[in-house]
Amino acid sequence: MAYLISEECINCGVCEPECPTSAISEGGDKYVVAADACIDCGACADVCPVDAPQPE
Repeated sequence: MAYLISEECINCGVCEPECPTSAISEGGDKYVVAADACIDCGACADVCPVDAPQPE
């Protein structure tokens, strides 16, 4: 399983530095998670102000 960032993302970037595997990057109008690098830890979801990262 991996996290996905929903359309709720406000592109604030607070999640990117929290990811221990650097699986999150800018993707235009929202951030994206590289599923192959995501370890399903939830660190991104813990800091997101709009609950955009959700488990797949």
